[in-house]
Amino acid sequence: MPVHTSDSARGSSGKGAGLGLALASAVAFGGSGVAAKPLIEAGLDPLHVVWLRVAGAALVMLPLAVRHRALLRSRPALLAGFGLFAVAGVQACYFAAISRIPVGVALLVEYLAPALVLGWVRFVQRRPVTRAAALGVVLAVGGLACVVEVWSGLRFDALGLLLALGAACCQVGYFVLSDQGSDAGEEAPDPLGVIAYGLLVGAAVLTVVARPWSMEWSVLAHSAPMDGTPVAAALLLAWIVLIATVLAYVTGVVAVRRLSPQVAGVVACLEAVVATVLAWVLLGEHLSAPQIVGGAVVLVGAFIAQSSTPAKGSAAPVASGGPERELSGRGTAT
Repeated sequence: MPVHTSDSARGSSGKGAGLGLALASAVAFGGSGVAAKPLIEAGLDPLHVVWLRVAGAALVMLPLAVRHRALLRSRPALLAGFGLFAVAGVQACYFAAISRIPVGVALLVEYLAPALVLGWVRFVQRRPVTRAAALGVVLAVGGLACVVEVWSGLRFDALGLLLALGAACCQVGYFVLSDQGSDAGEEAPDPLGVIAYGLLVGAAVLTVVARPWSMEWSVLAHSAPMDGTPVAAALLLAWIVLIATVLAYVTGVVAVRRLSPQVAGVVACLEAVVATVLAWVLLGEHLSAPQIVGGAVVLVGAFIAQSSTPAKGSAAPVASGGPERELSGRGTAT
């Protein structure tokens, strides 16, 4: 007798797969700093490392760009937006911000993006959100404050904070643009094609900003110290390009389509936790007690937001925990 899978079971399975992809993306993105820091300490400018990362990934994805060249005619605005905001904007604003304010402060401000995503959903898309979603964001951001130890070395620099906020806004663009075309009844563009052209656009923009012709190319021919252990610079670059960029973007975009921008945004906060743990293990940057507690709080916040969100296409409120908990009153989802 054949066994039929229920719609709810299929939805749970798809949601579980989306969560797994979102976690994989957070881990992949989180590993970029561990590989990039030795290259920077070896003599490469941070913006040059960013350019190598994006340009290298664009080169890897070039065959897919050729294969999906029809997207140039059907979705030119989406491709340009993804390249400008989700690739070049996040990277350029973040690295400019950390030149003026502490890295921890910049990272915390950038990861206000999940809260901004909820604002986009509520006030732009006019979809109701619930207290469960808001609670998840508050816990995740509060936990991040502990992970990055925002209280140490805080310097108020208006331009630096604005640049970090710009990185957060660009990250909102990443989640929102990744979700384009994923609603029922609309044919979604192939995520691999969107990523490929986004990286090409991002590489072109960053070429103007980073000016790679002034880079110390000889650094890539030698090794770079990772907590006292020499590692081939080419190997570190390969990790940044293939894992921390290509794999990270692919799993991240697919995760957004299986979950939703707001949920994937909260889960992405785990990137800071992953980055801190990897720095502890590979770079000898030890975690303090508040950082460990903060990491646990981020996990709790991500779980609350993920577990309380209905399947995509549901008429229920975003991150619905029941009608009585809606923040938006009597709003209707669209």
